[in-house]
Amino acid sequence: MFIGEYQHTLDTKGRIIMPSKFRESLGDEFVMTKGLDNCLFVYPKNEWTILEEKLKTLPLTNRDARAFIRFFFSGASEGNLDKQGRVLIPSNLREHSKLDKEAVVIGVSTRIEIWSKEEWESYNNDDNLSYESIAETMAELGI
Repeated sequence: MFIGEYQHTLDTKGRIIMPSKFRESLGDEFVMTKGLDNCLFVYPKNEWTILEEKLKTLPLTNRDARAFIRFFFSGASEGNLDKQGRVLIPSNLREHSKLDKEAVVIGVSTRIEIWSKEEWESYNNDDNLSYESIAETMAELGI
């Protein structure tokens, strides 16, 4: 399980250090892809496989399903950690997530999200982001 928030910087080659608390659960190989809200999603291989199987069940006749599958898979890249615990973020993914220098790496249960510091701060300061109303919606969903 991935939890927590960590501040990191990208080096000149586009690499970022993965928090040490995430490395063992992440494993030797993982998948990184375009995430929602201008971040990146990083999945351990086993979680990626579960997600992939769910996406395969979506109807190809549904336009939104096709668009989501294209978005998700076209941006996907297999990754691994080097000996220093760094991962190279491909340029297309850095562009998607507006990653330049400062980044925030967060744990979100079964996945990791990588955000540009500016995007993360903007997301958290969004006037439309009301944790009280989100909590009410979660209550409606049974959580």
